[in-house]
Amino acid sequence: MPFPAYNEVPYLPDGACDQPPSRDPYPLGLTVAIFIGVFAILQWVWGEARNTWVERLVIHEATVKPAAALIRTITPDIDARPVAASIKASGGGLNILNGCEGTEVMFLLAAAFAAVRMNWRRKLMGLGLGLGFVFLLNQARILALFYAFRDARPLFDLLHTTVLPAILIAAVALYFYAVLHRDRMA
Repeated sequence: MPFPAYNEVPYLPDGACDQPPSRDPYPLGLTVAIFIGVFAILQWVWGEARNTWVERLVIHEATVKPAAALIRTITPDIDARPVAASIKASGGGLNILNGCEGTEVMFLLAAAFAAVRMNWRRKLMGLGLGLGFVFLLNQARILALFYAFRDARPLFDLLHTTVLPAILIAAVALYFYAVLHRDRMA
């Protein structure tokens, strides 16, 4: 249907700009393809960064150092120190290997935001806040693992392999759901 014209110049009728743009979701196949594609690309790029300054920056500077500082704040008598990819402390420490720094969950969140039709500002804001949320959750996970390794070793394996990863993924999924349905929840 052509737009009305004035002096042969088309224009939008009054009120046409007041309607919100359609936010119909992408077709399911496209959504799945975008999600898997973005996640695979991010995983591949991260794999290419192994044993480089990027991996050292993410693991040592952004993961190990803040965790060791939190441990020293919570329990100063432990004297936790960041040493490369490890938190060293008398009585037992923790190694933070590739895969323990939370990047996979961040990649899942980035892929999820890439796969939904949403205003770019809202998408970037949701992703930015979500990445910060994942960082904080992962730091809490590292602290829980550090103290479990020192004080409850039988619990450590269960927390490390099952409980804490499930909690992290569930919390991030709930966050994504809340951002996605924010307008309906208000």
